[in-house]
Amino acid sequence: MAALISAARPAIQRVQPLDDPRWDQFVDRSRDSSVFHTRGWLDALRRTYGYEPVVFTTSSPAGDLEDCLLFCRVNSWLTGTRLVSLPFSDHCAPLVRNPSELPRLLEAAVREVQRGKMDYLELRPRSPLAIGTAFPSSEYSYCFHQLDLTADLDTVFRRLHRDSTQRKIRRAERDRLTYEEGRSEWMVDAFYRLMVLTRRRHRIPPQPKHWFQNLADCLGDRLKIRIASANGEPAAAVLTLRHKDVLMYKYGASEPRFHKLGAMHLLLWRCIQEAKREGIQALDLGRSSTNDLGLITFKDHWGATRSNLTYSRHGMAGRFEYRPDECRKERYAKYLVSHLPGRLFEAVGQLLYRHIG
Repeated sequence: MAALISAARPAIQRVQPLDDPRWDQFVDRSRDSSVFHTRGWLDALRRTYGYEPVVFTTSSPAGDLEDCLLFCRVNSWLTGTRLVSLPFSDHCAPLVRNPSELPRLLEAAVREVQRGKMDYLELRPRSPLAIGTAFPSSEYSYCFHQLDLTADLDTVFRRLHRDSTQRKIRRAERDRLTYEEGRSEWMVDAFYRLMVLTRRRHRIPPQPKHWFQNLADCLGDRLKIRIASANGEPAAAVLTLRHKDVLMYKYGASEPRFHKLGAMHLLLWRCIQEAKREGIQALDLGRSSTNDLGLITFKDHWGATRSNLTYSRHGMAGRFEYRPDECRKERYAKYLVSHLPGRLFEAVGQLLYRHIG
C-alpha cells in the first residue's frame, strides 16, 4: 500500500475498514470510539448511499491498528465531492493515542482531497480539536446533550423536569400505553410511518425507508426500535444504538394526535431504565441545531448536560459565511416540500439524502 508521507516517523497509510480484519478489534479497544465507528454503521452507509469509507493511519499493514482518521467519500453532482467524518453521524472522534499524529493524518487526508479535486473534508469530533495546518478551514457548531446515568435510578428521575417530564412519564404509565421493542420488519415499518408524519410536520423529507432497514440488518442487537401504542395504534417510536457503555437516542417520531399522552417521554424513560439495568453509563441524546430551541429545551428537561459540537471543514475557504438569502430559500423549499403528496414526499427524501451526507 502506497505511503502518503515518507519520514522518519511512521508513514501514513490508507485503509478500507470494511475490508480490514483488524477494524472491529481496534474499534472495541479504542477509548473514544462510538457506534458511528463500527462496521455495522459503515456498512449501512455504503449499502444505502454508496459511501465508501476510508481510514488514514500511521499503522503498518502488517501490525495492529493503533490510530485512525475515518471518513466516507461523498460524491454528488448537486452538493460537491468531499470526505466527511462521518455522514449522518452526530460525532466521529479521531481515534489517536498520540495527539501529535493528528495534524499529519489530517494533512494526508487534505492532500487526498486536493489530488482528487474534491471540494473539502469535514471533521465532526466529539470534543474540540486544536489542529494547526496550512490549509484554509472554517467551523460551525451544534448543541449536544448527554445524560449521566451513573447515579441511582431514583436520583436520575428526580433530576427530570417536574412538570414537562416527570408528569408526562407518570401520565403515560397511568394510561397504560403498551410498549414493544425489537427490530423486526413490522417494527421498522411502524417506525417509518411515524417518521414520515414527523418529518412532514418539520417540513423535512424523511430518509429512505431502506436506510432504517439497513441499520437494523447491519447493526443487529446494537440497534433497538421501541414503540409505545395507544389502543393498538403506534403513538411514538424511538430508534436507539448501543456501543460499549453508551446508549444513543438517534431517531424519534410520533403521531401528533397522541402527544398529550406522553408516549415519547415513556419511551425515553424505558431507555433509561433498561440502561441502568445493563450498567450503561450515559445516554447520548445527540445533536440539535442551535436555533432549534424547542428540541434543546426538551433535552434540557431530561437533566442532560449541554455542550457544543464544533465541526470543521478543511481545504476550502469561506464555506460558512452567513447569507440571509440562503435562509429565505431554505424556508421556501421547506414550505414546498411539506405540501407534496405522500409518495412524492418520500421520493424526495430518497433522491436527496445521498447528496447531503
